[in-house]
Amino acid sequence: MKLDAIRTRLAAHAPDRAEILGRDRASVALVLRDGAVSAELLLIERARREGDPWSGHMALPGGRLAPEERSSRVAAARETFEEVGLDLTDAEYLGRLDDCAGNPRVSPRLLVSAHAFHLPGDPPLRLDPREVQTAFWFPLADLHDESRHVEHVIPQLPDVRFPGIVVGRPDRHVVWGLTLRILDHLLQVVDDPFRRTWGDTSRFRGV
Repeated sequence: MKLDAIRTRLAAHAPDRAEILGRDRASVALVLRDGAVSAELLLIERARREGDPWSGHMALPGGRLAPEERSSRVAAARETFEEVGLDLTDAEYLGRLDDCAGNPRVSPRLLVSAHAFHLPGDPPLRLDPREVQTAFWFPLADLHDESRHVEHVIPQLPDVRFPGIVVGRPDRHVVWGLTLRILDHLLQVVDDPFRRTWGDTSRFRGV
């Protein structure tokens, strides 16, 4: 999954922009760099904070739009700079994915936009410890490694199994939920979709 192919596919994609009236808006950045085997994606482990429903989760840099912001792309770049110290002002903009809704049980009014950027080389990261515990680059090709595909359990819903992908320590670094939905959509757009190994994949759309 080389960057040139991703660039071409995203440029041709016409994103579905959902209705925003009455919704809380957030945006995330898919920050990509060239890797030895495939393009690599920046993933973050959110800081652990009491009362935060996303505490400790694996995620993409991002957050809610500020009241004065009208551009989700600008918000994604701002949040990325604040959280990991990467300046996307002059980064290559690759495109936008379809907007998606948050989990109705956790954030029923949330609408998330995802924007993809390319940064050359190995840019240094500067983490805000209030927001981010760790951050690392992960090869997109490894998302297809079936040994990484797991059924993930969260403390709030111990009887429910969610599709997940281990991207680091199995007890700590699992991509699931909204982030996995966004990556699932990215792989569909770039014509490299997942082979469904999670059983009931209808849950993909509801987490």
